[in-house]
Amino acid sequence: MADDNQTPVFQIQRMYLKDLSLEQPNSPQILLEQSQPSVDIQLGLGAEAVADGIYEVAVTATVTTKVNDKVLFLVEAKQAGIFEIRNIPGEQLDQIIGIACPGIVYPYLRAIVSDVCTRAGFPPVMLAEVNFQAMYEAQRAQAAAQNGSGIITSAN
Repeated sequence: MADDNQTPVFQIQRMYLKDLSLEQPNSPQILLEQSQPSVDIQLGLGAEAVADGIYEVAVTATVTTKVNDKVLFLVEAKQAGIFEIRNIPGEQLDQIIGIACPGIVYPYLRAIVSDVCTRAGFPPVMLAEVNFQAMYEAQRAQAAAQNGSGIITSAN
């Protein structure tokens, strides 16, 4: 009989909104402006082990919208998921945490950002699709270049 203790496990335990902020520092005067706003979107990823085989993966979006160099609104949202990941080899584990998990969390973040903008009285901001695999590979290549050896080290 096979030993089920070595069966690979990948499960979503929970999805949740970890942090949300909306600021309109120049309202109501700036709402009368007729100029086209500029939008800057920054994304961030974070992951940490919270227990044996349990990981939290968070994706953060910061959306800053300005009119004539004055902030119209700023939204910062952090969506997170808790994942159970067991019996997965190290390199595959890194890929699951760096590619698969953010890909699962991100659609929730996109919906939240769009909804918050709409509820604040603005047109929705639609975050673009993200290729988390390309982002992961770029980060790995940058890490390899920085340590100069071609060997990627993990900072866990």
